Amino acid sequence: MTLPDLDDLIAEVDRTCDTAHRPGGQEQPDWLALLTAAAGVSGQLQAPADDLVEDYVGHCRMHGCSWTDIGTALGVTRQAVQQRFHAPHKRYAPENMTDGLRQAMTHVKPAAVQHRNNYIGTEHLLWGLTAEENSATRPLSAAGVSPAAVHRAVVTRLSMGASQAAERIAWTPYSRKAMAIAEERAKEAGSARIDCDHLLLGLARIGRGVAVAVLSEAGADTAAPGGGGAEAEGLPASGA
Repeated sequence: MTLPDLDDLIAEVDRTCDTAHRPGGQEQPDWLALLTAAAGVSGQLQAPADDLVEDYVGHCRMHGCSWTDIGTALGVTRQAVQQRFHAPHKRYAPENMTDGLRQAMTHVKPAAVQHRNNYIGTEHLLWGLTAEENSATRPLSAAGVSPAAVHRAVVTRLSMGASQAAERIAWTPYSRKAMAIAEERAKEAGSARIDCDHLLLGLARIGRGVAVAVLSEAGADTAAPGGGGAEAEGLPASGA
């Protein structure tokens, strides 16, 4: 993989900063505008880099690596790595969820604990979303996809772990991404809180994980946006 060098990045800043260079070149460039553009380009590089590291930290935790071992691998202390990767994100806070999603989330952790899973995967989230009627199950039903059948199908995908689940269960990278998409969708819809249908859409849009496989097998259209798939109205059935 070839990474961009500094000259490439500077050229990208110049390309994206329309107001940096005044006509005729008679004056100095707008260095503050260029700095703002450079920070934007840097942010675009940093976000996937952070996601890359976070993804592997999640996998390390799921496979029994200690925070001390992870900190050593990253060259930081155990406390630093815990603070960065273990602290719950604000988007998981109950006050950022509707009553419906808070109720659905009450089913999520018990499903993981019951199956001795030391993680919250997309399958656990889908289990919670289809446990009772809400803004996620209604569009599924309307499209001819049975939420009850989806709920039962998730059961077959919940594997039994070898040991008792931890008190604080980490979310998998796919689950975190699904919630991030749900948060974005809520904002797009003008909602201050995330609802069940937003999370359902997030599970579909990541395109990977147990949840999207179960939904696809049940007949829901989980194609990415732009390909005729899940949109604001919910998940339409692909064959209904």
